[in-house]
Amino acid sequence: MKIEHLKFFVRIAALNNISQAGKEFGLSPAVSSAHVNKLENDVGVRLIHRTTRRVSLTEEGKSFLPHVLNIVDSIQSGLASIGQGEVRPSGKLRITAPASFGRMHLIPALGRFLDEHKKLNIEIQLSDAIVDLVEGGFDIAIRIAPMSDSTMIARKMAADTRILCASPSYLEAYGEPENPSDLMNHKCINLIGLESWTFTTKSGQQTIKTNNRFRTDNGEAARDAAINGVGIIASSTWCSYEALKEGKLVRILKTYPLKSEAAIWAVYPSSRLVAPKVRVFIDYLSEYFSGIPYWDE
Repeated sequence: MKIEHLKFFVRIAALNNISQAGKEFGLSPAVSSAHVNKLENDVGVRLIHRTTRRVSLTEEGKSFLPHVLNIVDSIQSGLASIGQGEVRPSGKLRITAPASFGRMHLIPALGRFLDEHKKLNIEIQLSDAIVDLVEGGFDIAIRIAPMSDSTMIARKMAADTRILCASPSYLEAYGEPENPSDLMNHKCINLIGLESWTFTTKSGQQTIKTNNRFRTDNGEAARDAAINGVGIIASSTWCSYEALKEGKLVRILKTYPLKSEAAIWAVYPSSRLVAPKVRVFIDYLSEYFSGIPYWDE
């Protein structure tokens, strides 16, 4: 079983395309198919479904993939430890991240990182969907949520502080709520699935089922709706901080903090060894977002 065949299998799993993976490796279609056939003959099972329209892993292929990733990473790390192979992080780093956070904070962070690691290139998928890292062929996921997946390793990048705010025009038209219960008489903007807001009060936690005027699956869209006077929003400070500084939004109910167990995490598949490209990127983000994040200053 050749390491080249295993590396090729990893790229096919990431791309769901044998021809495209072959182009990355400089292989002709015939040689690409021969690599796949040889690997399947070596392991004794079919690893890849091939049709005229798409390529996907079989159940055996899905089970085999994480072990192949470990093998490839182990060999690369072993070669690096004796001064052979590629010592510096190199190749393609595939990342998935939430759409709004990715656009606002991850993309601006990449310039210096790429300058420091000239043999790396980055591919980012911006989506609010929670994707399977192994099946999708991703190296790292940035997630903003409570972290409970024991099959993944997670490193906290920053807190996800959420606050209530509204536009000056909305507050002028409808008044400012004095306590959480007043929200029942106000128009509220919600992210889908987060229609109830829990507050910390002097008498304990209080949960309010909001008067839902507008819902969306995108944080920037919810923030912009609030800026345009649609209603009151519970927004992450990383999303609303610029609008607050510019006076387009005003923070309200400051003495009733929102309860949230979410944080901003860098997540990667559980493994005995972490690929150098993954390690350096997570270390870079930890430094970039260290201390009090710039959006909370």
